[in-house]
Amino acid sequence: MNENNKKIALVTGVSCDRDMGTAFCRQLASQGFHILFTQWQAEAAWKQTFQSEITEQGVRCEGIEIDLSSDDAALRLLDWGQKTIGLPTVLVNNAAYSTSGSYSTLDGKILDAHYAVNMRTTFMLCVEFARRLENSEIATGRIINITSGQELGPMPGELAYVATKGAISAFTKSLSAEVAHLGITVNAINPGPTDTTWMDEEIRNYLRPKFGMGRIGEPEDAARLVGFLASEDARWITGQVIHSEGGFLRS
Repeated sequence: MNENNKKIALVTGVSCDRDMGTAFCRQLASQGFHILFTQWQAEAAWKQTFQSEITEQGVRCEGIEIDLSSDDAALRLLDWGQKTIGLPTVLVNNAAYSTSGSYSTLDGKILDAHYAVNMRTTFMLCVEFARRLENSEIATGRIINITSGQELGPMPGELAYVATKGAISAFTKSLSAEVAHLGITVNAINPGPTDTTWMDEEIRNYLRPKFGMGRIGEPEDAARLVGFLASEDARWITGQVIHSEGGFLRS
């Protein structure tokens, strides 16, 4: 395959079997994308098993452990990906940093820790991805940012997370207008409360009645939407924040 025709997806935040990022990789691999992924403090045995699972679909799969809070994380990550498999054509910004805390404990250190991952590295990955595609012979690209619906209602006790993840929605809309002429679409997905590693049975029992469809969202629900936005069928969709929450009620 010609290097410029490779379907390559870079997914951040893939560190265990129940991550949304893991589901995204599986979905994209099923669509013929070679997979580049980031992890942080994941078990080496799990990483090897996961890579073997993905390569069984006939694509390459390479992962890197990287601290996305470092100043140069975006550049180092894209350099690594380009050398390892090739220039990605799809970027999925899934990794996030989150700690709980109210107004009484919020300080600059907490804000900076959230900003470094949720905003700085996410935004720098987006723009550097666009710059590299612009200077390549690749005709199209997809940026898919994962957010959490902060603009739909309050999230008490999550001020730093809300502020930094909420900025992704505004950034997505403006960046989409700047790079549309390059054939790059930029969208964000709010998957709603999703049953990943942060949920326990108490949380599930509390949330389940709030879903009109009678169940809590699964990582695969968000993955199907990522797969669609990464496909040619979504080439006319850009600048959107898609709230795919299964009828979740906040009241």
